[in-house]
Amino acid sequence: MTQPRPEVLQKLTPVLTKRWLSPDAWQIGVYERLDGYQALRKALDVHPDDMIQLIKDSGLRGRGGAGFPTGLKWGFIPQGDGKPHYLVINADEGEPGTCKDLPLMTYDPHSLVEGAIIASYAIRANRAFIYIRGEAVHAARRLRNAVQEAYAAGYLGRNILGSGFDLDLVVHSGAGAYICGEETALLDSLEGFRGQPRLRPPFPAIAGLYASPTVVNNVGTIASVPYIVLGGADWWKSMGTEKSAGPMIYSLSGRVVNPGQYECGLGITLRELIELAGGMKPGHNLKFWTPGGSSTPILTAEHIDTPMDFEGVAAAGSILGTTAMQIFSDQDCPVYNTWRWLEFYHHESCGKCTPCREGNYWMVRTYRRILAGQGTYADLDTLQDTADNIFGRSFCGLGDGAATPVVSTLKWFRDDYLGYIEGRTAPRLSEKSLVGAH
Repeated sequence: MTQPRPEVLQKLTPVLTKRWLSPDAWQIGVYERLDGYQALRKALDVHPDDMIQLIKDSGLRGRGGAGFPTGLKWGFIPQGDGKPHYLVINADEGEPGTCKDLPLMTYDPHSLVEGAIIASYAIRANRAFIYIRGEAVHAARRLRNAVQEAYAAGYLGRNILGSGFDLDLVVHSGAGAYICGEETALLDSLEGFRGQPRLRPPFPAIAGLYASPTVVNNVGTIASVPYIVLGGADWWKSMGTEKSAGPMIYSLSGRVVNPGQYECGLGITLRELIELAGGMKPGHNLKFWTPGGSSTPILTAEHIDTPMDFEGVAAAGSILGTTAMQIFSDQDCPVYNTWRWLEFYHHESCGKCTPCREGNYWMVRTYRRILAGQGTYADLDTLQDTADNIFGRSFCGLGDGAATPVVSTLKWFRDDYLGYIEGRTAPRLSEKSLVGAH
């Protein structure tokens, strides 16, 4: 293990993670001693429109993957329309390799609750929901406890802190479907229907939950709000880059000495993040990596100095996504790993649209043939063609997410595919895996 250089250590900016190591930070008493609910008091003293403008001025962008400007999204909600407004927080973290929302909800749930109250006040919502994965039992318990504590302290319910603002907050556990991470499928699930994406328009800002104006934001996005209210827009913009403001929680897993979450200003490079994580494991050299989970196009060792912000990663040909960096070495096979990801997407496809339902079914079987040493050169063309017919033709981003690792590994590591086809690489799968694959 190598110690990070001082100039690299200085790039750690604990903001959302600053309470994680404090004993019992998930309890309201500790949270209040560490500035908790001070932002709420400050927010309730200003007009809701001023809160929206503050978030716009801060440059906060969505932390769930797309990076859409948060204040702009809040501003889309029509006011004076006579309809109820809703805030829905997407806590259905299920992207392979992603682990930033769950620890936040586990160790600092009140930051999310406080952010939800402020956001609801800004968009004039009197009911908010946190939709969390069903498997995240411990985090859900912490959240429900935090909500109960907030009600008891007068931060939720009727006439919050004497402001005249009312809010009910519900923690809803889903059934563990990856598709429900897509905002419209999440809304259908929240309404009691099968989680499947909706055709848009209309968009949630106009017709979301129960056909009413709805803001859907990620956990990290909403948890950032109290810090911006207390610190101000200029302080938030002092971290990160001009177009990608603020800190970000980066999840590093795989072939690094110390996997985990590292909160740094947007724009830090992968080289610096690996250094913070203690370097590559002994005997391993970086070969490929995901910048934002398995649904983002993979990058190679040549991209190690790519700025990890929305613009920098896009310029390298990928997407920042959930900032889930899965680090693979020269001892890992990109073909095998792509097959493992595809098995996941095939299993999680909701089946609503043909490209995703059928395309993933056939791509999985093609990969099994290749990894069993029975692939052909034509299989590579089939994979490329199938991925091209999935990408951009599905109801939601799941289809795109499945196609991107296929296309990017064929681009960067075609010789690894040829190794199996030409017999230079020993098969990774047995003939038993080919039952039904032809």
